[in-house]
Amino acid sequence: MEFTLAIAAAAALIALIILIWWVRTSNGFKRRQIKIKEALSGIEVALTKRWDMLTKLLDVAKGFSGHERELFAEVVSLRRGMSVGELSGAAGQMDAVASRLNVVAEAYPQLRSSEVFVQLQAGIRDAEEHLQAARRLYNSNVTGFNTALQVFPSGIVGKAMKLEDQAFFEAEAAKRADVPMRF
Repeated sequence: MEFTLAIAAAAALIALIILIWWVRTSNGFKRRQIKIKEALSGIEVALTKRWDMLTKLLDVAKGFSGHERELFAEVVSLRRGMSVGELSGAAGQMDAVASRLNVVAEAYPQLRSSEVFVQLQAGIRDAEEHLQAARRLYNSNVTGFNTALQVFPSGIVGKAMKLEDQAFFEAEAAKRADVPMRF
């Protein structure tokens, strides 16, 4: 009788340990999902900051170029809920606008020397750095989530929760190509 009671107590202890592990692992996946959402929000914040800086730069350029309407029409308005791919596409379109603004600045030397224009360009560089940091943080969180989902034994819990790997924020194909250097 004492032996079966000890076996039952051991089995109950093992079941309790497994239950506690399962709950902790499940909560770990939920925390990782929240971190991924937070990091994606960080990308949206950085893109919004970039948007604000580009629109201010466009306002400054208005007096120097007749192309500002065409440029302004190409800037993408950012909305919450975009997928990682859509955010990447929006960032690519803003890259094109920024490069066209640089062409306008080269055509108007007095614009390039304007203190406001210089400050806004510095702000855009700052926004770019924040955007890169936000993308790195997002990808880091996705790596942690995907790794936990793929490794044993936490993968068992993840599969039971019907979780799937999250997509990384990737550079566009054009940005992966080697940059031609001209001297």
